[in-house]
Amino acid sequence: MAQSPVPWDENDEGNSISAVSSSDLNAYAKEFVPGFIPKLSSAEQINAEMEQKYARSTTAPTTTAETLNETTKSNTSSVSKGKKAIAVVKRDIGRQKEPLNILFCGHVDAGKSTIAGHLLFLAGQIDQRTLEKHQAEARENSRESGVHAFATDTTEEERARGITVEVGRAWFETERKHIVILDAPGHRHFVPNMILGAAQADVAVLVVSARRGEFETGFERGGQTREHTMLVKAAGVRRMIVLINKMDDSTVNWDQARYNEIKNKLIPYLKKCGFKSDEDITFIPCSGMKGSFLKTAPEEQCAPWYTGSAFAQYLDSLPPFSRNIDGPFRMPIVEKYKDMGIIVMGKIESGCCRVGDQCVIMPNRNRVKVTNIYYEDMETDFCICGENVRLKLENIDENKISSGSVLCSTESEPCHVGKLFDAEIVVVEHKSFISPGYSAALHIYGASVEVQLQKLIVLVDRMTGERTQPNPRYIKQGHAAIARFQLSQSGKGICMELFKNFAPLGRFTLREQNGTVAVGHILKIIE
Repeated sequence: MAQSPVPWDENDEGNSISAVSSSDLNAYAKEFVPGFIPKLSSAEQINAEMEQKYARSTTAPTTTAETLNETTKSNTSSVSKGKKAIAVVKRDIGRQKEPLNILFCGHVDAGKSTIAGHLLFLAGQIDQRTLEKHQAEARENSRESGVHAFATDTTEEERARGITVEVGRAWFETERKHIVILDAPGHRHFVPNMILGAAQADVAVLVVSARRGEFETGFERGGQTREHTMLVKAAGVRRMIVLINKMDDSTVNWDQARYNEIKNKLIPYLKKCGFKSDEDITFIPCSGMKGSFLKTAPEEQCAPWYTGSAFAQYLDSLPPFSRNIDGPFRMPIVEKYKDMGIIVMGKIESGCCRVGDQCVIMPNRNRVKVTNIYYEDMETDFCICGENVRLKLENIDENKISSGSVLCSTESEPCHVGKLFDAEIVVVEHKSFISPGYSAALHIYGASVEVQLQKLIVLVDRMTGERTQPNPRYIKQGHAAIARFQLSQSGKGICMELFKNFAPLGRFTLREQNGTVAVGHILKIIE
């Protein structure tokens, strides 16, 4: 006899499992529900209208820092403080190009950094003199074939070892997009860094090698192709571009059969992770070394069988992303440094910010003032949701900013801080049973702390979302459950939110040294 559904604190606000579906976080779900409400706010409608207007135009006006400032003054002089979001969107017209954050992910040595660097060169972001400098350094490190990787692999360790350690960051522009490249490390030892990159991404770019043997190594169990795919989906990334690299290799020679073989092996797993083959996945053959199909199609007919767009052309054609511009200002801090003051970096996940704004850094509740805003190579007086920016802060010591800190506006409630919470999780890979007392590393955006499973509340049917068995003794691979977790560090909490209210800080992963164990989202913050 089937068990009747088990209630679970449904009278408590934010606790009802009906408010969130297990498919929202399930890496194997058929459908993905985005974290933010899809209905456009008033500010977003203005932004969408401007994007449509711009898309219809044939040329974009040239914008200098001076004209941008003039546009800013004229567009905001009559706008009240209570309508800050709309004012910022109007001022953003001066920038014209939509921000797009892309994450290069995949197995080590697939060619991620080489593709990123070569694309930057083709887009004009790396001049010939800089390229020649990189070539000289590559020869010194006996890495002539990896010269383009030096554009994003900037540390001595990365250049000497030939692997990415930190998330490299660079940018270039297309006709309609301002594109930020996040180059994630492919080695399994640096997956936590990759998770931080995935949290900032709008689009994932999975790079796989077409070279005989290399694709198989990355895709088999233990390779990072599988784990990275699951992690970007768990991070809320909805669109996947698969670059099948090294098509020019002597073992491949732009063979369509090899391209189709890799494509046919990947599609079932991508679907299993929740990506839709038609809407969410695009395959593009390329050569990172030669630059083929990165910016444009090559002049030589190396792949006459491929009739799709080149990589940069496809990125430029993507429709605008819906942004939470009307929401409270939230910027998870991913990096900090000193430069005539304290500067923090990050992607704005909600709302907007202007020079002079008063903010608070959570979880320590330090009040700061934003004195300068830098958007790539331009100093500006505002920034909006979706942009990767640098903010100079006043009234703060560097040691007060820790991993996982979030910059919030003082005009609204700051983000929550928690150390005991209930969450719905899906165990994606674990060889043994998981029971109360189990510990793992919890990753929420930039925060990484040890967490302990306190209680298994109820099992959840992954197909129907119904609660089935209350108080199970254990869970195992493939199980979904509502569970209670507590941070192991005594007395300290980290920034987190309910998934249904603010998805970027409501998603998390649980990892052990050998890999990702579970993904989940937060249902209730207890304390």
